[in-house]
Amino acid sequence: MLNFNERSYQKELLDRDDIPFEAIQQNMKELDRINTLLGGHDITIAGLKYVLDYANTRIPVRICEIGCGGGDNLRVIRDWCRLYHIEVELMGVDINPHCIAYAQSRKENKGIEFVCSDYLLTTFQQQPHIIFSSLFGHHLDKQQFVQMLQWCNTNSLLGHFINDLQRHYFAYHSIKLLTSAFSNSYLVKNDAPLSVLRGFSKEELENMFVEAGITHYEIQWKWAFRWLICSITNKPGHGK
Repeated sequence: MLNFNERSYQKELLDRDDIPFEAIQQNMKELDRINTLLGGHDITIAGLKYVLDYANTRIPVRICEIGCGGGDNLRVIRDWCRLYHIEVELMGVDINPHCIAYAQSRKENKGIEFVCSDYLLTTFQQQPHIIFSSLFGHHLDKQQFVQMLQWCNTNSLLGHFINDLQRHYFAYHSIKLLTSAFSNSYLVKNDAPLSVLRGFSKEELENMFVEAGITHYEIQWKWAFRWLICSITNKPGHGK
């Protein structure tokens, strides 16, 4: 029996270090499609707009995504910023060299910087205004998630946001059915339902923000079974 009251800590296949490049490539392509069809990219843009609107700024913005995968979120942000004439510098960080190789190989990602590194070891020539993650936090255990929040809060000049999964029985069975029927990736078929089991309740997110010592944040529920959590850093001189 599946227990949706508690997070699963079973590791996803994508977290292994012996997955071949071809499998990673197929996985990244399908995740981009899923994010497009189910509104995941729209949630990322909503997080970006939240921080920019709160800061009331349209200065040239430096944005860093941790756990960037194939870079599709950054591509969507770049295209949105171009549409609204916002100058932007984009950087993606991922610890998986296959993910970074795939991101760098895509013509659609031209102009985006990609770095293969543990995000905790990343150094910046200029501190990002905004740091975000999408479908990255559920790969972490509780203490790692709290550490991520604290790192994002320390290293972002304007704010940070998270786009991640709600743990819900309907989301689990729906994505399991969809990926079984339409996915050509064994990684997606295994990891997509497991990702939901590793997702969060609102109370769990609130408790981790408390533990991280962050009080200025907002949690919004988004379709399809996603959380958007935005936090403003409010550092002095944050617009520089």
